[in-house]
Formats: sequence, C-alpha cells, structure tokens
Amino acid sequence: MMRTLFLNPPSFEGFDGGAGARYQARREIRSYWYPTWLAQPAAIVPGSLLVDAPPAGKTLADVVPLVRDRDLVILYTSSPTFAGDVKVAEALKAENPSLLIGFAGPKVAVEPEPSLLASQAIDFVAREEFDFTIAEVADGRPLASIDGISYRDGGGRVVHNPDRQILEDMDRLPFVTPVYKRDLRIEDYYIGYLMHPYVSLYTGRGCRSRCTFCLWPQTVGGHRYRTRSVGSVLEEAALAKELFPQMKELFFDDDTFTDDRQRAEEVARGLGRLGLTWSCNAKANVPRETLKVMRDNGLRLLLVGYESGNQQILINIKKGLRVERAKRFAADCRDLGITVHGTFILGLPGETKETIQETIAFAREVNPHTIQVSVAAPYPGTALYQQAKENGWLPEDDEGATLVSESGTQLAALSYPELGRTEILESVDAFYKRFYFRAGKLAEMAAELVRQPAMTGRRLREGGEFVRFLGRRAGLPSAQ
Repeated sequence: MMRTLFLNPPSFEGFDGGAGARYQARREIRSYWYPTWLAQPAAIVPGSLLVDAPPAGKTLADVVPLVRDRDLVILYTSSPTFAGDVKVAEALKAENPSLLIGFAGPKVAVEPEPSLLASQAIDFVAREEFDFTIAEVADGRPLASIDGISYRDGGGRVVHNPDRQILEDMDRLPFVTPVYKRDLRIEDYYIGYLMHPYVSLYTGRGCRSRCTFCLWPQTVGGHRYRTRSVGSVLEEAALAKELFPQMKELFFDDDTFTDDRQRAEEVARGLGRLGLTWSCNAKANVPRETLKVMRDNGLRLLLVGYESGNQQILINIKKGLRVERAKRFAADCRDLGITVHGTFILGLPGETKETIQETIAFAREVNPHTIQVSVAAPYPGTALYQQAKENGWLPEDDEGATLVSESGTQLAALSYPELGRTEILESVDAFYKRFYFRAGKLAEMAAELVRQPAMTGRRLREGGEFVRFLGRRAGLPSAQ
C-alpha cells in the first residue's frame, strides 16, 4: 500500500476552495467547509494523511517536507485555483522526484486531457467519484487497469481509461469522522450561519434538481440522489457526538437533504433521540408537515438556495421552483421557528437591472436570518458554462481563471449586452446593504445577541470582517 497524502493545497489567504466548497472563493467573512471529498478516500486508504492547508494556515513551505516519506499525493483542485495547484505539484515533485501525483475534483473530471498536459508533474487525474479509484491507485495497481482515470503512458500519450461505474451502495463508504479526528482540528472550520464548532457530513450524493449553474451534480455526483441507510447516518452522527464533545452542531452537506422527505423525517427522528442540534441544505418547497417533524427533532437551520426572486430567471436556470411556493415555505419556517440562511445569485441568464431589484425586494420580503450573495459562476462542465460560451457571455480567452480576483474574491465572469460585469459585481454590495442595513433587520440581529450573549464576540468579529470586505470591494478598479 502506497504511503498516501491527501492534500487541499495552500491557496489565496482566507480562500475557501476545499473539497467541500461548491463555489471556490474568499467569502465576506472567514468561512471554511470540511474537505469531505478528500476525507472519504482518506478513510479507505490505510495509513493515509489528510492535510487541509488553508484553514490550518499551512503554506507551501509547510507542506513540501511532508512528501519526503510519501509515495502518492492526491491534490484537490478547482478551476480558480488550478494554475496555483500546478505550481504546488511541481514543488512537491521537485522535493521527491519518485512521487506519484494525482489531481481530483470537478475541474479535472470535465477537462482531464488539458489538465494533464498542463504539467509533467501531474501523473494522472481521477474523474467522476474518485473514492475507490484512488484506493486502487494506492494499492499499487497499474494505472492502465484502473477505471476512472486519465494518465500519460510511457510514450507521453494521454490515455483515458473507461469511466468508473457510479457507486450505488453508499454504505460501502467508511465514516469520515475518524479522519476528521485524526487529521483535522474542527475549531479551524467556520461558517457564519452555523454554530461553532460544527461538523459536516454527507448522507448521500447527487441531486435531482437540474440547476444549470450547480457544479457538483453536473461534474461528479450526478442527478440521482443516492443515499446512505438511515442506520448508517445515525451511527456516524452518534460517533461524531462521541469524538467531538465540543461540537455545537451537525450539518448535512448533501446538495438537497430534503429531496427524500420520508428518509429526512426518519433521520430527523433518530437525531432527536440522540439529542443533537443539526442543520442541512434544503429546497424552498419542503411541506410544512416535514418541516415540523425536523424542527421537533433538533433541526435548527436550513440552508436554502433561493437564487432569484424573478420567476423567469428561475425557469431559465431550471430551478424547478415557483416564487410563490418559496414565499410560503419561508412563512412556514418563520412560523415554526426554523432559522433560514438564504443564498442568492446575481448575473444569471435573463438578469437585468430590474430583476436585480426584484430579487433584493424578494429577499427582504422572505427575510431569511442571514444571506449570501454570489455572482453567477460559469464553471467548466456546467450547462451555464456551455450556454455562456455559445452566447458570447464570456471573454474569448476565459477558461475559469476570471472566476476570482488575484486575492481570491469572486468576480463577475458573465457579461450581457444589457448588463455588464461591473454592474453585476457592484449589485452584490448594494444587495447586502439594502438587506442588512435596515431598522428591522438590525433590531433582529441585536435581539439575537441579547438572547445569546455568548455569540457577541463572534458576531462583532464577523461584522468587522464584513464591513472591511465591503470597503475593499469599493476600492476595486472598474472594468466592463
């Protein structure tokens, strides 16, 4: 068995681009998702080590020495970080020339050949779901015999092996929480709307929705929701409670945990018996009765992708959601006492100055407790990217590098005849200000601090980070 290092490489300072982040960027406040997509194969490969460099504050100088006694390194990469990740791979190979280096992640899954040709330091890339692919590489099998990889043969020719069969029995995957305990420090992981420290898990993969912008289902996970058994989920939840007594909240990072409502209710009842506080991703169409079952069994917060308040834009991106249904869902959550963190995207196909104002008004009406506003990110491999290329919404030379700035913050990559990049990006700041800087919302947040005085220090820190973020953005040079 090869001595294997799983590495989320050093990147921009404060950059959340690990193997759990759906959209890689430096956020408005300190945010880090768990590298679950790396932790999963790390749990399969005996003697492996997982290093998540950005949240741990590790630099290239810190990680290079780690490969001296390793045979195999798996780097997670993304479109915005790929060029920098290649440099990391080259530094690792220079330190240990016999090292076998593989790249994994949506970027290389959809662009295997260009990724391989980017550097001789990259020996192979793992496509699709890569858990057992990496396990077979670590087991020393010849690359030619392993499904799901692309590599260079002895003559330098790129070879694409057959696709790996999609994993159907999700209970075959071992728990990731022992890897978290062994290799990570859970206090390093922050998400503004989750209690700290939190722990996140996947209870399934894939998403039934067809949103044209969404990265993981279109590149790795697929559009069928394949789930772990209820018993498996509850067993790992209990283990997380045991391993991390300081854990304040368990988060289920499935693309849409509520896609299977009966199962969601069964899991919820089990979590209630465990006495755990938990949160999850949800679509804004969950019936009130399901919401109540989850609320009664420890659910605290739902992360909800509203995206837009304009119905035609929701149709354009195949969201499968009606604005009026989303409003009713928001009212149910408010009535049941379920906290909602709402996410919105500006610059989607069909966006105009008027629809941006419509979305801001919608957000103020449904009034989630907190929000995240992103710009439409056309990641390679998504239908949005293909649509943008066909319609000339991207610069001709764009290959994903302009998704983030030189400091790692999000940039508006798409530009329309009636709405330019600068207008889209500036609208993000206007959205935040109009949502948060109003009397009712300020009073609501002040009341939270009164109810939860232990949150005061954290909220003051996050508030300072948020204000500084807006200040930095205000100083960005304008470019159409």
